[in-house]
Amino acid sequence: MGDIEMAFLKTQEREKIQEKERLQELEKKVLYTERLHYVTNKINSANNIDEILINLRDDILQLFDVDRLTIYCVDYTTNEIFSKYKVGTDIKEIRVPISPSSIAGYVASSMEMVNIPDVYDSMALKNINPDLKFDYSWDQKSGYKTTQVLAAPISFGNRLFGVIQLINKKDGNTFGDEDEKNILEIAKVLGIAFRNQTRMVQTRLNYLITQNIITEEEMKKAMSTARELKKDVETVLMEDYKIPKKEIGFALSQFYGCKFVEYTDGTRHQQKELLKGMNVAYLKRQLWVPISYDPDRDRVTVVIDNPGDMQKVAEVKQLFKARDYEFQVAFKSDILQFLEPKEVVYQVSESSISDILVALDEGRAEIDEEEAGSPELNENASTIVRLANQIIIDAYNKGASDIHVEPSKAKKTTDIRYRVDGACMRSLEIPFSHSAPLVSRLKIMANMDIAERRLPQDGKIKFKYKDKLIELRVVTLPTVGGEDVVMRVLAASEPMPLEALNLSERNLKLFKEILAIPYGIVLVVGPTGSGKTTTLHSALGHINTPERKIWTAEDPVEITQYGLRQVQVMPKIKFDFASAMRSFLRADPDVIMVGEMRDEETASIGIEASLTGHLVFSTLHTNSAPETITRLIDMGIDPFNFADALLGILAQRLVRTLCKQCKESYYPPKEEFEHLVDTYGRDLFPELGITYTDKLTFYRPKGCSNCNHTGYRGRTGIHELLIGSPTIKRLIQTKALMEDIREQAIKEGMRTLFQDGVAKVFKGFTDLKQVRS
Repeated sequence: MGDIEMAFLKTQEREKIQEKERLQELEKKVLYTERLHYVTNKINSANNIDEILINLRDDILQLFDVDRLTIYCVDYTTNEIFSKYKVGTDIKEIRVPISPSSIAGYVASSMEMVNIPDVYDSMALKNINPDLKFDYSWDQKSGYKTTQVLAAPISFGNRLFGVIQLINKKDGNTFGDEDEKNILEIAKVLGIAFRNQTRMVQTRLNYLITQNIITEEEMKKAMSTARELKKDVETVLMEDYKIPKKEIGFALSQFYGCKFVEYTDGTRHQQKELLKGMNVAYLKRQLWVPISYDPDRDRVTVVIDNPGDMQKVAEVKQLFKARDYEFQVAFKSDILQFLEPKEVVYQVSESSISDILVALDEGRAEIDEEEAGSPELNENASTIVRLANQIIIDAYNKGASDIHVEPSKAKKTTDIRYRVDGACMRSLEIPFSHSAPLVSRLKIMANMDIAERRLPQDGKIKFKYKDKLIELRVVTLPTVGGEDVVMRVLAASEPMPLEALNLSERNLKLFKEILAIPYGIVLVVGPTGSGKTTTLHSALGHINTPERKIWTAEDPVEITQYGLRQVQVMPKIKFDFASAMRSFLRADPDVIMVGEMRDEETASIGIEASLTGHLVFSTLHTNSAPETITRLIDMGIDPFNFADALLGILAQRLVRTLCKQCKESYYPPKEEFEHLVDTYGRDLFPELGITYTDKLTFYRPKGCSNCNHTGYRGRTGIHELLIGSPTIKRLIQTKALMEDIREQAIKEGMRTLFQDGVAKVFKGFTDLKQVRS
């Protein structure tokens, strides 16, 4: 056989192989297309979303040849997406904000698909969006390493319904063009299915039925009752069926695809401007109200009872002619409150303090220091009653924590001072002649003996203002200037979520982890007024579920929570923290919170309880987490029992924050930056990821009317969290020195209060002066 024939045969053989490979590739594509059509057909034929998510898991995993699949849905009330369905049981639920702080969150916010070959490649993430991050904590929690991610938005029109996310090709390859095309096809079909499911909902509250919060029969009865009593069905559900307002609000937000809001006083200032020239009576009938305007975005936010009412929506747009609108859903009762807040029990106009003082001065006469007061003035005079009320209202509106009434015989005046954000400031000055009647009025309100002026007295005032019940803890003290009155404002409040405490990422993660442990002791420590009670209630709120029995002993009960059994201790009748804890141990507790470990007995009972299968929370007045350990051991606590019980100690204190409205940005000199680096610790500073560049921005106080020209408004916490690791436990057992414990804790990741404060200076929350104070 010649060379030509040989070459011809080789060519034929090569062409046969190529044809075979082409047919195999074609078969593969046909099979891929068939699987895709199978998946999309099953989505279209499913009766509901849950059926889609449960039945199509394996088909989607096989189609893309991937390890993991997550389908996120939107929670409009929190502006987050959450895992409606996912493969992998390591983590129960994933929730992320709709923002570039996560990959799925970025897809939801941008409404764009992403294909990332390696999520640990930070430069690749920055090329997509400068703020895009991958949250490594999910991998750390689950022990599963994420590498490739392909994600696409699930939407219909301009409405986002969720995100579909695929993780890790089984063969280790990256996602290709065909994968991108097919995930967009599936996302499109899912968007149609989600939209159709929303349209098929029979009532705007049907979510409550699908989630088994209420039965269909109960819903029908509730609607019937609402018609008979001429009430809103939402009111009937809350009153008769005890369904929480937030659950009903979530149902409305899911139905309308927008945020649910409740009435708050905070919107009133801007609202008044927006309502100028509008017919409030008409708005009451139509049930919508503008609550805010953003001039930078030319955006009006409107609260409405039915965001699906196109006629009302068109009317709003015709009236305001803004570039953009945000519609939020609310109950009828809340909308009416936005339009006309409920009457205040003690009605006083904004200028009433000056008006009251003018009225008092009209009958003022010079009196001798020793006289109780002017004959025309006494504690029951209407002007004195109005003055006492308005002082409390004024303090509450300014966010004061304490009110000080301080008479001075030498000055012939009485100073009224408020403590705001930790600092006392003089609010007003009244004539000394009005002091005795004012003090007597406050004593009457606090149920004290007005005739007793020689001894200190304690009492409590309950004061209704607008829709809120304000409680004040009152103490009177005889001084050389007369009787002083100090009132602590205990405004009734709900617990703050842990995320609102401004804990560092490390502290928040570890604090949540120790809260998940069913037994042991957790201590929150700090000086008086450092927010320990707030933090404790945030922690209890985080674990407050129907499965847990939680007892608390407090003095006084400042924050109330549904689900907690809260007890006020009364040392006068020998019912103190120790006796309360002994009683709790006989009352089938899962969790015990005791307001303060004041003595060895209370501390011992707390540690004993934590060692016998209970989770115990308490506080101490110490300045740092390591100091707390030595303080308890000095009290006489057994170090071995304490070491075994300890989960963690969170030390904290409050610092004033820079006023958001007037804080001034500036480029810091190198010396200032280096000083902060040295203050934080040069060895540890690189962990903050901050370098001295042209873009570095610092902030300093300036002063405006919003912050009373101080430059500071509000306070935030700085924290240090010591975890009861095996090494720390050994140091406790050997009664190690406080400095040794601190050094080991820092090695294990603890950052001191001061270091946490410096980190918050770099973030623009506060300045070094406040951290040092």
